[in-house]
Amino acid sequence: MGQSLESAAVSARDAVQEKLKSLNLRTNDFKEELERTGKVVRRKAQEAGAAIADATADARTTAAIKTKFLAAKDVPAIGISVNTTAGVVTLSGAVEREEEISKLMALALEVDGAREVISTLQVLPAAKRK
Repeated sequence: MGQSLESAAVSARDAVQEKLKSLNLRTNDFKEELERTGKVVRRKAQEAGAAIADATADARTTAAIKTKFLAAKDVPAIGISVNTTAGVVTLSGAVEREEEISKLMALALEVDGAREVISTLQVLPAAKRK
C-alpha cells in the first residue's frame, strides 16, 4: 500500500509539473517577464481562443447588420450605432419615426449571430428633424 501511495504521489507531481510547463508557470518561465513588466498573466489557450472567436463573431455580426442598414432604403444607416457583445446587439442613435426603430430591430434580428437586439434608439423631436 505504501508503494502505491508513493506511486500516486509521483504521478500527481508529474501531472502538476506537466501542467505548469504547458501553462508556462515554471519559475524560470515567468521570472524574466515579472522583472520586465512587473506582472505575469497566463490564460488557458482554449479560453483565449474562445474569446478571440467570440470577438470575431461579434465583429462579423456588427458588420453584417451595418451592411443590411446601408442596403435598406427605408431606414437610416448613418448615425445608428451597432454594438455586439456575445450575440447581444445594441442599437443606439436617433431616428425620425417610431416605425424606423422596429424596422432596424427586425433587420438586425435577421442576421446570423444576433441572439437578441436591444434598442436605445430615440425619436428626434419634430423641430430637430431634417
